Amino acid sequence: MFGYIRPQKFELRVREYEQYRAVYCSLCRQLGDRYGIFARMTLSYDCTFYALWMMALHKRCPSFQEGRCVVNPMKKCGFCTGGERELRLASALSVIMVYQKVRDNIADDRFLKRLRSYFMLPFVSRMRRKAERDYPELDKIVALATMEQAAAEQNPGKSIDFYAEPSAKMMEQVFAFGAEAPELSPEDRLVRQAGYFLGRWVYIIDAADDLEKDLREGAFNPFIVTKQLQSNCSPERLKEVKAEANQILNATLSQLIAVVNLMDLQPFGSIVTNVIFLGLPEMQRAILFEKEKEKHVGPV
Repeated sequence: MFGYIRPQKFELRVREYEQYRAVYCSLCRQLGDRYGIFARMTLSYDCTFYALWMMALHKRCPSFQEGRCVVNPMKKCGFCTGGERELRLASALSVIMVYQKVRDNIADDRFLKRLRSYFMLPFVSRMRRKAERDYPELDKIVALATMEQAAAEQNPGKSIDFYAEPSAKMMEQVFAFGAEAPELSPEDRLVRQAGYFLGRWVYIIDAADDLEKDLREGAFNPFIVTKQLQSNCSPERLKEVKAEANQILNATLSQLIAVVNLMDLQPFGSIVTNVIFLGLPEMQRAILFEKEKEKHVGPV
């Protein structure tokens, strides 16, 4: 996940916004408590959403209390007094994903990117070992998907669907792992479908977001490969490709929304639907047509 899964804040009620912030701040504290102070740098909107979704699936509605920010004690913020399981799971996922991202960057051709990743590797490796001990199956899911994604991207001339499949399958399994629904039950099938379409959407929007940068740097991008783009392609051609990306993303999003409409996601259903129905389309518009995406993580 890459920081694309966030709510449309202005459409949240005050109570919902405070609940979202409390889960975000609780995840930050959980990361520091379990994996060390540097683990807080892995905090993301994506894993906050994962924690919220898992709480909703398990019908857990933690109470909230006010406290001091663990990073800035001068600032007050809310914290969850429950939902420990979901927060622990989301914190493990956060450090596991960052570890795999750093490993992937080491294989990058760009020297500075490799150097920065080599510097980070000892820190994220230590965090990941703790997360692996806590959730070995989760670590295995992400590691295998990362390998499959790298292998898929070594195959030229394939489709967007082909390149997006490993990430989509990874999110399917990550959601199913957290949900713990009986295998092949209606709930398990819905959770898997929701995870699949969300993972597919994230992979494609990330590719669209990086399109110009990857063209400049000669890096892999599924749109560059499938559309046979060159570094000197015209702005009009890029606009056409982004319009095609928008169609693919809209189709994926419509499938995700159809699944979410069938799910009982209380007590945080209104926040989850805000993210899916409003937050993701807003992010899509900003990246494809406005190019004004905010930082991946920051104060909420």
